Parts: sequence; structure tokens; C-alpha cells
Amino acid sequence: MNLGKIITRSARYWPERPAVADRQRRLTYAELERRSNRLASGLGALGIGAGEHVAILAANRVELVEAEVALYKAAMVKVPINARLSLDEVIRVLEDACSVALITDHSFAQALAEHRSALPLLRHIIALEGDCGDIAYSALLERGSEVPMALDPGDDALAVLHYTSGSSGVLKAAMLSFGNRKALVRKSIASPTRRSGPDDVMAHVGPITHASGMQIMPLLAVGACNLLLERYDDRLLLEAIERERVTRLFLVPAMINRLVNYPGVEGFDLSSLKLVMYGAAPMPAALVKRAIELFGPILAQGYGAGETCSLVTVLTEQDHLVENGDYQRLASCGRCYFETDLRVVNEAFEDVGPGEIGEIVVKGPDIMQGYWRAPELTAEVMRDGYYLTGDLATVDAHGYVFIVDRKKEMIISGGFNVYPSEVEQVIYAFPEVFEAAVVGVPDEQWGEAVQAVVVLKPGAQLQAAEVIERCGRALAGFKKPRGVDFVSELPKNPNGKVVRRLVRDAYWQHSERRI
Repeated sequence: MNLGKIITRSARYWPERPAVADRQRRLTYAELERRSNRLASGLGALGIGAGEHVAILAANRVELVEAEVALYKAAMVKVPINARLSLDEVIRVLEDACSVALITDHSFAQALAEHRSALPLLRHIIALEGDCGDIAYSALLERGSEVPMALDPGDDALAVLHYTSGSSGVLKAAMLSFGNRKALVRKSIASPTRRSGPDDVMAHVGPITHASGMQIMPLLAVGACNLLLERYDDRLLLEAIERERVTRLFLVPAMINRLVNYPGVEGFDLSSLKLVMYGAAPMPAALVKRAIELFGPILAQGYGAGETCSLVTVLTEQDHLVENGDYQRLASCGRCYFETDLRVVNEAFEDVGPGEIGEIVVKGPDIMQGYWRAPELTAEVMRDGYYLTGDLATVDAHGYVFIVDRKKEMIISGGFNVYPSEVEQVIYAFPEVFEAAVVGVPDEQWGEAVQAVVVLKPGAQLQAAEVIERCGRALAGFKKPRGVDFVSELPKNPNGKVVRRLVRDAYWQHSERRI
């Protein structure tokens, strides 16, 4: 079944309920159905055929959802591009993806019009507003028909090129098929967390061209409303929760850290919230406890990647309920569920025993087909149908997975393995600390030394010697930081995650040897 038919069905069930909203407008399910049909046929009228690549580039707005649905209906390939990328990065993605059309806002349409010579395959720039593109988005809708398209691509047909740099910084796109995206919908509906329904409103604070957008179709399949916030802002989000009676959130830990420390947060009415999902980066147990105090016992964690299309593990709301003061389980990213097979394996690709460290590998109908135009890179991360995540973890007797760290970010100091997240967990527990990153830095004696880079809360004071001494009480001697730098902020990617690679690179740029 074409993914777009899900919307046709939802429009029949809930025609007058809101499907998507942003700061400017709201669309009911009936309106979304009509407009996405018009856009799908309008794109066809431009000569764009099934299987061709169409990019979408803008900050969160309802047209991005219309475009996603329309591209599914027309069996075209969606190339979502994060609007926070630079112009040069956007050009590289458009070129690499072989995009024949681009739906974008005024600023990018204007800038890209001056670089058409670098994009010979790009035939159409469709401007969401203004007249700086080849055709206006509104004019394209007028050309189209409201009759639903009947294309039915096979499950192996390419649906999405999901660009992700992960921790490597290398441009790569996960090839997600129509079958992968259907599996995403099934799996989301089967989640062991509180399930969404027609009365739910989910606020998307991250770019829906990235991880946050993975939940658009599952929510539309059950009649829920997607509330799109243009950007993350503490106060704007808190006001939106209160005003729109938001019931669901997905946040990265850096956002939760900002919210729990936001002055006067207790004065906002957050009682409508029923589920706060977090993920995309490890969250220290100390921060989890503070978040539960703010939101209530409604936290759940998800672990996944662009390459897995959906979450592969979930730590449910029930899992977050601490018994007898044992907070150990809060360090877990949960257990795998539904159609996913997850293993933690050693170098011989054998399952490790409980408590032993290995690499997480996953298999299932939601796993990507490979990386676009990168067979060698694909071969590095796929083995026997399993995707090799690069994440090191242990798994206990009950199946709970505990991520230790990224394989490539592990510090080897004097022959001992040090996992940055373990040290960061300790530092985050200090009341003076707002954020922290731990990296390996050059050391003539040990090869690498453990370095902590810390952001303090406003008005807080802390000395490097205090950080080292406190860490020494909680960790083995070889794990405690040998140095501490205090900074005003840490580098983050466009989705709010601290990028340890950039922190680390600053210390290695003058070294002859880069471990």
C-alpha cells in the first residue's frame, strides 16, 4: 500500500481534526489530503516522474508535511535537508543526491538561483514564497488535481535519502525504502510507551527534516496533530505546551537540561503532557531524576539512528520508576522491541555475556538498504544483514542495553579503555555543572589523557582541582580527568547534540599524530 493512502484513510476518519499546525496556519486532515494530492500531481505536471529525487529545505512549517505526503503519493524520493546547514553544505547535498527539484523558502531559493551552474541536474526550484524560484509553490498547487494518485511502489523502492554525518563528519545518506518507512509506522504504533491517538498533540522542536520528522507519518496514521515549532527556544516551547495543550514531546538531553534549569519553569502549566521522550545522546541519571521532578513519571527514552529509520530500543515510563533508590536502570537505553533483532557482539561477531562490552548490531525491516552511492562505506557498517551501529554497550540478563560509548570516541590511556560518557555522568552530577564533554587529548607518556571541558551554571564557581578530586572519588584513577577546561559553551550539531569530535579536534590540531 502506498504510504500516502494512510493520509487518505485518516482524512476519512478524522476530516475536521487538525493534522499539522505551525505559527502561521493549521491544516485539517481533509485539507492535508486535498493539498498533498494537488502537490503530487503538480510535481508530475512539471515532468518529474516516480523514482526521481525531490529535495525539501526550510525551517519547520506545514508545507514540509504536505511535501512529504505528496512525495510518497507520487512515489518520488524525498531528500530532506536541514535548514541549519550552510549554503555550501546544501549545494553538496543537492549535488550528491542528484536532486531534480527543490522545494524551499525565499532565502535559499534566492541564494541557490545564483549557483545553478553547480547543480546541472536541478531542473526546478519551487519557492514557498516570493518569485525568486522557477515556480511558486502556490502556483504548483493550482496546477494539480485533488484526485488521489494510485501509484503503488514496491517495498524495496527508494523513498527517502536521509543525510546523516553521525559522529564522523562524513557526508552520507541512508537509503530508506518504502518498506522501511512502513515498518517505522508499524513499530511506532506498537511502541511499549504510551501510544498516541486522535486527542494527542506532539510538539516538534527539532527540524522535521531530521530525527523529529520520523514521527510525522506515525502520528498522522492515528489522527494526532503535529505542532511544528520553527526553532527550539525554552520559553517558546513552555508557552506552546501551555497554550496548545501539548501531550507529547521528543527532546534531546541538552534541551531537557535547559528546561529544568529555566528560571520560573515551575510557573508554567505542563499538566497536559502525557509523554516526554528523549534520546539522540546519553542523558546522565542525575538529569533524568531532575526531569522526572519537573514533568512527572512520564519520561521514556528511545535509541536509534537515521540508518535504523526508527527506534530500536525503548526505556519505558515504567522502567523509569525507581525502586529502593536504585537508579542504575536509568543509565540504560532500554530493550529492543517488536520486529527488531538487537545483539551486542564482540570482534568475532559472537554475543557477549552479561556485563561484557561489545558493539550493538541491529537487524529488521526498518534497517536501511545502505548508503547512497557509497558501497565501500556500506560494506563497513553492514554484516549478515545487521547494521553495525558503532556504539559500545553491555546488556544485562533482562535484555536492558547500557551504552558505554561510541566505538570511535573511546579513549585509550596507558593501555586502559576510558569511556567518555562514564566520566561525564559523574561530572553532570555536580550541582555547579550545566554541561560537560570528556575527550582524549595528546599525552607523551600515556598516548591520550582524559580531558574534561565544562560549562558552569550562571553564577556557579568550581576549580579544576575540585573536578579532578571529586571524579577521583567516584572513578578509578586512570579514568579521572588529568585536565579541566571551563568554557562558555560547547559545540553542538544542528539538532542540539554536543559534538565531542569538535571538542577533541581542538586539542589535536597541532599534534603530529591523531589517534
